[in-house]
Amino acid sequence: MNGLRAVLFCLVIACAAVMSPAVAVTPAAAAKPSWSALPVPTAAPPVTVADLAARGPGEAWATGYEQAADGPRPMLYRWDGTVWSRDTTFPGAAEPGWLGKVQFVGKEVWIFHNRAGTGEILRRSAGGWSAVPLPQTLWTYQDFTAVPGAAWVVGEDDTGLKVLHYDGSTWTTQAAPDGVLYLMGITARTATDAWAWADTSTGTTVLRWDGTAWWDAQVPLPPNSNVHTILLEPSGRVTIGGSQYTDGVARTYLMTFNGHAWRTTYPPLGDTYTEAMVRGPDGALWLPVRSDRAFQSKYARVDGPRTTFSYGAERTNAIDVKPRALARAGSSLLSFGTVEIYGSKPNLMSERLGG
Repeated sequence: MNGLRAVLFCLVIACAAVMSPAVAVTPAAAAKPSWSALPVPTAAPPVTVADLAARGPGEAWATGYEQAADGPRPMLYRWDGTVWSRDTTFPGAAEPGWLGKVQFVGKEVWIFHNRAGTGEILRRSAGGWSAVPLPQTLWTYQDFTAVPGAAWVVGEDDTGLKVLHYDGSTWTTQAAPDGVLYLMGITARTATDAWAWADTSTGTTVLRWDGTAWWDAQVPLPPNSNVHTILLEPSGRVTIGGSQYTDGVARTYLMTFNGHAWRTTYPPLGDTYTEAMVRGPDGALWLPVRSDRAFQSKYARVDGPRTTFSYGAERTNAIDVKPRALARAGSSLLSFGTVEIYGSKPNLMSERLGG
């Protein structure tokens, strides 16, 4: 009898040892975070999303424009950590125009505003909204960026390329290097460290501002390529995304600068446009890609040599879901874009990963 008890006791211990790991790792604990849909108040379709920026999990802003009978109207949405709501309190909210890039500058929010053809910078502080007018009207407003102590607006007028610089009180016009025909985009890390990508007489070139002058940064871009975006990080790391053309076929490339040298990779992204690329809370690069499912968005995660994909929330009767901008919001990722439901024009959508 004692021997039988000993055998049964050993069997119980053995079963517990086998079962414990399975019990500890439940399906819920093992599941990866997934994208969830966030309701957004509708606008007047068709809508165009321009940009998205977040400052922690409790504040984000999305910009763009909707359609009115007499043309586009600026469109601004705010995320408070729980819901999206529309903001119509800024100057010119009811006038023709559109909103472009949005940036956090210190404790303020800065947004480029085309107000009936005239450019200005909207600034939101604790006291409310104000506007900083540009020193001149341009034919084309191509891009905008702002950091503490500086802001730039690039575009064209009847005399050609214009680089407008704001130092917090005064506007000046900066000269671009010889041979630069057009500035396609601009971004900045500090008032003395700004980067731009330009169309020149010899192809696409990356420029850099050092606080005194713009100069050719001598970035070894792939042959026959262009630049979609430059991602600057406080650590000093720089990531460039663009397309390289071979026999008329485009493929996406990424270039990373670690402070010493550039490294070029070709992740399996097809001809994805990388303008919305961000560094996620997990340290990987995230960007929206063309989805093979009409009712779901699709995102790529690039972590060194490994590229993986995830899908957004399923949307009933959707025929086209397009995330247009991504932003890191604390430990989660926010996405903002458009969704076209069968029988209607594209309207707004938002999704969150984590949180």
